Amino acid sequence: MSVKEIFKKMKAGKELTQAEFIKSFPCCHAKLVPVEKVEFNEYNPNSVAPPEMRLLQHSIEEDGYTQPIVTIYDKERDVYVVVDGAHRYKNATQKFKLPMIPVAVIDKEIKDRMASTIRHNRARGEHSVTQMSNIVAELYKLGWSDEEIGKHLGMGADEVLRLKQNTGIAEIFKDNEYSPSWE
Repeated sequence: MSVKEIFKKMKAGKELTQAEFIKSFPCCHAKLVPVEKVEFNEYNPNSVAPPEMRLLQHSIEEDGYTQPIVTIYDKERDVYVVVDGAHRYKNATQKFKLPMIPVAVIDKEIKDRMASTIRHNRARGEHSVTQMSNIVAELYKLGWSDEEIGKHLGMGADEVLRLKQNTGIAEIFKDNEYSPSWE
C-alpha cells in the first residue's frame, strides 16, 4: 500500500497497522545509531553555501537535532545510507564530532531513493546542474522513462531533456525518434 493510500485510509477514520504507521510516519520512529554506521550516498547534487552551512550549524547548536537524518538501512553492509540530511550528518561528524546521530529509516530501492533525495532537496535549495544531469542519466539507465523521471523528480519534459543533453551520453537518447531536418 502506498503512503497516499495509507493517508486516505487514515482520513476515512480507519485504524492503521503498525507497518502502515511506520511507512507513513518514519519521523516518529527515529533512533540514535553510531555515526560510523552512517554514510553519504553517492548521488546527492545538493550543495550549501558557507553562510547557510553556518546557519544550519547555529540552528543545531540552538535547537538540537529537530529532524532526523533520513536513511535506508543496507542489511548486507550493516550501514545506514543518507537519503536526506547530508548537511546535518556533516555537522554531526565534522563540526560536533558526535558519536551517535538520529536517523529515520525508509525502505526504498535505489532509483526511488535517488528520487526521494531529489524531492527533499528541490523543496529546499539549489542543485548542481552537472550532478542533476548525472542523476537523470543514471535513472534512465536504471529503467525509468523520461515521463517517470519527470514525475518522480518534479520536472517538466523540457527540463528532463535539457539535463539529458547536458550529459553528452548518446546512449540515453537511443530510444528517441528523430526526423531529418530537411523534411
